[in-house]
Amino acid sequence: MHITFYKYEGTGNDFVMIDNRELTFPKDNIKLVKHLCDRRFGIGCDGLILLENDDEADFKMVYYNSDGNPSSMCGNGGRCIVAFAKSLGIIKNEAKFIAIDGLHHATTFDSGIVSLQMSDVDTINIEKDYVFLNTGSPHHVTFVDDLEHLDVKNQGSKIRYSGLYCKAGSNVNFVKPIDDITFAIRTYERGVEDETLSCGTGATAVAIAMHALGKTTANSVEILVEGGTLAVAYEKLGNCYTNVFLKGPATFVFKGEITC
Repeated sequence: MHITFYKYEGTGNDFVMIDNRELTFPKDNIKLVKHLCDRRFGIGCDGLILLENDDEADFKMVYYNSDGNPSSMCGNGGRCIVAFAKSLGIIKNEAKFIAIDGLHHATTFDSGIVSLQMSDVDTINIEKDYVFLNTGSPHHVTFVDDLEHLDVKNQGSKIRYSGLYCKAGSNVNFVKPIDDITFAIRTYERGVEDETLSCGTGATAVAIAMHALGKTTANSVEILVEGGTLAVAYEKLGNCYTNVFLKGPATFVFKGEITC
């Protein structure tokens, strides 16, 4: 099988993009998806994304983790597929697309920045040592003192596979406050089963969690990830966080072809 693909990254979170509007990609072939994502024997990426037609939106986003399995929403992937759609001429500067968690709106800027509207969040579980919430994907948020030297893969795996989350698991975010509008994070992603340089739904989860905990009173914060900086803005109406936007760069890396 001959596949044309495009590589994109958003603050170091990298994706293989495939234009699947003609539905030629074997979507149920987990082994193939895993092979394409493999950094040694395939193309290499944190996730694979198919762009497909949709009757009611500009396009549809179908996302797979690097383990080959379909997954929940990916914020950085959502921003990257918007940039991809613009390069294909499907959209201009505004986009409306369908993902697994529903409808999303996005805006692109000439600087390469993409602002993506995320799902509303109306349920936040605040526990003694952590916060859990779903921002399109499930996220465990916890504070650490020595973020720089933390063994994210080991510590994240323990929480991801703990009795808290059973078989489904959770992404895990370790947070260090810098000031009241800036938070540094490192994220362990389920499906990748390792630390990634950035996680968009994770950055969104941390921003909302910090506001819910009273660590910030701002409606917009900066999240420092290993691959750069993301901005998250939101409004709180009653118990619901709405008008949530994830903003950051979405960068084309290269186009290629592979025969499998």
